[in-house]
Amino acid sequence: MRRRQRLILSASLFGLAWTGAAAAQQTDVAPPAVVPTVEPQATETQNIAAPTPPPPEAQLPEVAPIIPDEEFKSAIPPISAEDDPELDKPLESIAEFERRQAEAAKAKAAGTPAETTAADVPQVDGTPVPALADGDSVEAIGDAPISDAELAAPLPPLGSFDVTPVEFAEPEDKNETRTIHYAVKVNGLAAADDGTDADLADLFDDLSALHDGDGKADNFAMLRARLSADSELMSRILASEGYYDAVVETRIDRGEAEAGANGAAARNRSITAVIDVKPGVRYTFSDIVIDAKPTIPPGLIHDNFPLVIGEPIVAQRVQGAEAAIALKLPQEGYPFAKIGQRDILLDGDTGKGLYTLPVDIGARGRFGGIETTGKLAFDAEHVDVLARFKRGDLYDSRKVDDLRQALVATGLFATVAVEPQPTGESAGDDSEYVTMLVTQQAGPPRTIAANAGYGTGQGIRLEGSWTHRNFFPPEGALIARAVAGTKEQSLGVTMRRSNAGRRDRTFELITEATRSRYNAFNAITGRVAARISYDSTPIWQKKLTYAFGAELIATREDDYDFALGQRVNDFYTIVGLNGQVGIDRTDNLLDPTKGFRLTARVEPEGSLAGRFSPYARTQVDASGYYPVTDSIVLAGRVRVGSIVGAARERLAPSRRFYAGGGGSVRGFGYQELGPKDPNDDPIGGRSLNEAAVEARYRFGNYGIVGFLDAGQVYRGSTPDFSNLRFGAGIGGRFYTNFGPMRLDIATPLGRRPGEARITVYVSIGQAF
Repeated sequence: MRRRQRLILSASLFGLAWTGAAAAQQTDVAPPAVVPTVEPQATETQNIAAPTPPPPEAQLPEVAPIIPDEEFKSAIPPISAEDDPELDKPLESIAEFERRQAEAAKAKAAGTPAETTAADVPQVDGTPVPALADGDSVEAIGDAPISDAELAAPLPPLGSFDVTPVEFAEPEDKNETRTIHYAVKVNGLAAADDGTDADLADLFDDLSALHDGDGKADNFAMLRARLSADSELMSRILASEGYYDAVVETRIDRGEAEAGANGAAARNRSITAVIDVKPGVRYTFSDIVIDAKPTIPPGLIHDNFPLVIGEPIVAQRVQGAEAAIALKLPQEGYPFAKIGQRDILLDGDTGKGLYTLPVDIGARGRFGGIETTGKLAFDAEHVDVLARFKRGDLYDSRKVDDLRQALVATGLFATVAVEPQPTGESAGDDSEYVTMLVTQQAGPPRTIAANAGYGTGQGIRLEGSWTHRNFFPPEGALIARAVAGTKEQSLGVTMRRSNAGRRDRTFELITEATRSRYNAFNAITGRVAARISYDSTPIWQKKLTYAFGAELIATREDDYDFALGQRVNDFYTIVGLNGQVGIDRTDNLLDPTKGFRLTARVEPEGSLAGRFSPYARTQVDASGYYPVTDSIVLAGRVRVGSIVGAARERLAPSRRFYAGGGGSVRGFGYQELGPKDPNDDPIGGRSLNEAAVEARYRFGNYGIVGFLDAGQVYRGSTPDFSNLRFGAGIGGRFYTNFGPMRLDIATPLGRRPGEARITVYVSIGQAF
């Protein structure tokens, strides 16, 4: 037996239901005759309903009478005044009737027989009805006649009624629970072939209303409703796995009653909701037919269609295969491809199905121009800067998605959409140009942000910023920034142009004024800088980054003068260039779990303290990450820095190297390591080396980190890795959608006088 069925797949359950094509049958029925309206006659009988006569032209069939008219008339008894003289008598008035009834009642109450007339005695067929036992010829309703006065009397108050509660033979137990406890039993899934019974049972358990109830129901109606819903669920699950002939039956089994406490009567029965399943045959594909025009390359559809002949007809697999084609065609130059309605011809005798899928591939397209509409944040010319495709490139939906993400990353839109539009303009090679229509809805361009941190030796640091992301269109941001901390205060303004001339390139102009009060130095600094960079962002983590720029620094700082034996202030004017190159092969920007990073920085500078002293600052950072298990990651880092070309005394204290703190060697205060003056205050050096290793364990949104850090700062320009200081500790992590929150507690190993036993660091992001 073969039957054609149209399979409908439920996306929410990956269920596959089927409906047969039923042919509608029609019966030829003559339309009813139109009956003309007959106006009623103004007679005394016009309110009496009468049948509407048929139209004159109607041809009515002859109908034979059931009995002859003569026989019907002879069966009717004659009624006339001669037969019954009472028929000619006038009717008695209501007042006369009520008078006689009142007199009869009084006579009865007095024990005197009332005057009766023939009219007072009821008769049947002229025969008087004999009186009842109490003298009345008709039995009164109730125990006694009720007068009109009694009927008009008010009802007695409720309080006069006897309201004694009914006492039951067995008192109600107030502590008895009315909740129904039940178990769930599914029979027959083990009969499913191909080893799918475990998967089906797991899926049923996840979605079952009975299991969601945790074995409790308020009443049997609720239990039956859940059982009915689970019966339908099981049918859909089986159909989604190819068991289209499955039979699902349900019942509620009640076990023997359990005796109550202290010999009380049995009350509770064990209740089991039972679902009996007969999966039947699992249907498989007998053939797979894709009805589509030829593509370029020829095997584009078939090579990317994962279904194969002979495999079970599983809804999830069918949906996935169709989605794969709907995704692949736009990636290979077919922006308007559409997947039609699937059709499967099932053969109940063989348990196989012929799968047919129509696919409209549409025209093959190439990227053409860009148009934009809506409430614009910037024009189509700047959209073209963000696009990673050029006119004439083969259409690829992945590049369209990339453009959409780039537009979202600007932060300038409430909503934005990118859609292909056909043009009909030939692009050669049997293809046409496709215009990209960008629909913009500009959103609020201003943002206020803040963050906070704490470190031993660095103190509390609060930072806030105000940003207008489109102050200089397109994407010209104006940023005002302020820092309020126990050791540092600053104000700054930045003008930043994102996507400046090309995708992901940023140009910045920075001006800031800072006041610093650290143990290493006190400074009041003004800085002006320009920078061009190609950096990673939270949306796009780039494998190769770079930055270069120039800066002018004017700063007044104090330094310890060993000749004078005291700290003295000096003024420095510094002009410098800077350049940086980075390689990133990690899997996450803020919380990497595998891969490595390498960054090299060079800063040629010149100090104008008395005479020009050129020098160069160089620094290399490397870090690596190795996942031991899914929840444990080993991480390590190394930093090496050197300043060549000038003596330490010719360097402004703020331009020297320091070590110690949350982003350096934990266990020590900020800038605490390295050479110190007689007051035990750090004075910085011309080289440094640092190293750290962490074991990161994550469980859910929380994590624990154990770490060991090492480092030192040296007077000379070459780090010799001697006299390393070590710090160890433990940290906690709370993982959020914008990165982990970090709390580290550390202690120095081999602590020396004046060094803190415990240091604490709080910030956002991993230590490295």
